[in-house]
Amino acid sequence: MLKRIEEELRKRKETNLLRRLDHPIDTQREGRVYIKGKEYINFSSNDYLGLASHPKLKEAGEKAIEEMGTSASASRLLSGDLRLYHCLEEEIARLKGKESALIFNSGYQANIGVISALCTKEDAVFSDRLNHASIVDGILLSGARLFRFRHNDLAHLNWLLEKERRKYRNALIISESVFSMEGDFSPLKELVELKEKYACQIMIDEAHATGVFGEEGEGRVEKEDLAERIEVVMGTFGKALGGFGAYIACSKRMREYLVNFARSFIYSTALPPAVVAGNLVSLELIREEGFRRKELLEKAEYLRKGLKEKGVCVRGCSQIIPIIVSDSEKAVELSKRLWERGYWTFPIREPTVPPKEARLRISLTYAHKQEVLERFIEDVCELIV
Repeated sequence: MLKRIEEELRKRKETNLLRRLDHPIDTQREGRVYIKGKEYINFSSNDYLGLASHPKLKEAGEKAIEEMGTSASASRLLSGDLRLYHCLEEEIARLKGKESALIFNSGYQANIGVISALCTKEDAVFSDRLNHASIVDGILLSGARLFRFRHNDLAHLNWLLEKERRKYRNALIISESVFSMEGDFSPLKELVELKEKYACQIMIDEAHATGVFGEEGEGRVEKEDLAERIEVVMGTFGKALGGFGAYIACSKRMREYLVNFARSFIYSTALPPAVVAGNLVSLELIREEGFRRKELLEKAEYLRKGLKEKGVCVRGCSQIIPIIVSDSEKAVELSKRLWERGYWTFPIREPTVPPKEARLRISLTYAHKQEVLERFIEDVCELIV
C-alpha cells in the first residue's frame, strides 16, 4: 500500500496536479484573507452574500453555546435531537415549498447518504456529466447503474432514457441547478418534463443557488414553480447562507425513509447547536436583506461583461465566473501571478474539470467592491490577453 501511495503522489506531482495545504489563512473578513501579514482579495470563497461575518449570526451562535453547549454530543437518533434542528427543518421546508426537510452535516454527506439510500443495483441513475463529485460517489455507493449525459444536453438524456429506462426498476435523474465549476444553469423545466415522460424521479442540487436566486433566496427550483414536481431538493448552509451543514427538502414520507436508511445521517453526531442557530438566522436574513442578492448578481454581470469585452474567455450566468485558460500549467502560473498582485484565487484542473478545460474559478461575494472588480479586470487582461 505504501508503495502505491508513493507512486500516485509522484504521478500527481509530475503532472502538476498535486494538491497541497501550504497556505494557511490567519484571518478573513469582508471579502479579504490575511496570510503572513499580507492582505488578499478573496475570489475563492462561497460566502456569496457576505453573511458569514454577520453580527446576527455571531450573536445567535453565542446564545446557543450559552444555552446548549458547544456540541450536540450524539447523533439525532440518540440524545442529539434538539428542538432547534426541527425549527430549522421547518423553515427550510417552507423556503423550498416542500412538506418536510432533513438536516445533514455537509453537502457531501447529504448527497452520498440520500442517493445510496434511495437507489440500489436494480435501479439506474442518469447524472449530468458535470455534477459534483459527491453525487458521483453517492451513485457508486448505491450500486445503481450510472448513465452520464453530456452537460445540459437534453437530447442526449432523452436518448439514454429511451434506450435504457425500461431495463431498470426505478430511475433517478440528478442535476445541479447552478453548476459549481461552470457557473451556468440547468434546464430545470425540461429536465422535469423528461422525468415525467419516462416515469423517473428527480433530484436537484441547489448548493450554489439557495440564497442567491429567487425573491426570498429560495433558489431556482421554487423560483420556477417546480417544487411539487421535483422529489428531492438538496442544498447547503455553507455557501450563500454563511453557515455550515446541508439539507434535503422532500416529502414527509421520504424524510421518514431517510431517517431510517441514510447512513451518513444515522451514524453522525448532529451539527453543533451554535451552527444550527446561525443557520436559522441566515434564513431570516436572506428574506430581509434581499439587497445583498441584487448587488451580488449586478457585480457578477459587470465582471463577466468587462472580461468578455477585453477578450477574456469566461463562462457562466451566475455569481460563479470561470476564466478558461485551457492548459493546467498556464492556470497555475496565472494564479501565482494574481497572488503577487493581491488576489486569492486558485487554478481548477483535472480531474475536477475535463482535460484542456483548466480555469480560474472566480467566486464573487457581496463584499467585493466595484473598484476591486475594475482593477481585477485590468490585471487579468494584462496577464493573459
